[in-house]
Amino acid sequence: MDYVFTPPIRPSLPVVGSEARFPVRRVYCVGRNYRAHAAEMGMPEDADPFFFTKPADAVFVPQGPVPYPAATASLHHEVELLVALGRGGRNIAAGEAASHVYGYAVGIDLTRRDLQHQARDLGRPWDMAKGFTSAGPCTPIRPAADCFPHGVNGGIRLAVNDDVRQDGLLEDMILGIGEILAELSRYDRLAAGDLVFTGSPAGVGELHPGDDVWAAIDTVGTLEFQVSD
Repeated sequence: MDYVFTPPIRPSLPVVGSEARFPVRRVYCVGRNYRAHAAEMGMPEDADPFFFTKPADAVFVPQGPVPYPAATASLHHEVELLVALGRGGRNIAAGEAASHVYGYAVGIDLTRRDLQHQARDLGRPWDMAKGFTSAGPCTPIRPAADCFPHGVNGGIRLAVNDDVRQDGLLEDMILGIGEILAELSRYDRLAAGDLVFTGSPAGVGELHPGDDVWAAIDTVGTLEFQVSD
């Protein structure tokens, strides 16, 4: 029997105020982009940010409860500003980065922390800690023109069961949006459809089945869901 190849369905995200969908190509993430978060993870506060990835289908807008993943006893939340690219390129100049941004969203980098620590201690990749199904719940993409009228700044927060755990400022990022895109485009050619998780402020912590999660970024949006078992 001949094998028939069926191209995969490209994941996409809704766009605020539009019937359009944002087709997702790749998902990049910045680690240790807030000094206080680096410190709470046991790293020196002057540790350099770095990059890793998630699979494209890990990112989604919740339509109900978000499942607690298998193979972990320590699921952690990390609220982040999510950048959606409308065009890409190589060696993007930091000062030109704004012209590459299509929009922004509120995202949460869900992490199987116990698996991450095991991988770190054994010198192994983080894939199973960061790249599982439903590892990146987010809001719909809000067009860039509707966000940050005075530059990328403002509050970024996350609460669990009405208890505020993360409460930071976007301007505390070590690498700003322009610097992130400039550095990423040195390593790889970026393209329309790419998403970038830009790092999380201090206060990350555990989630359990039944927890109600609320996350928000000023002028971008609010994300709410319950963790299911």
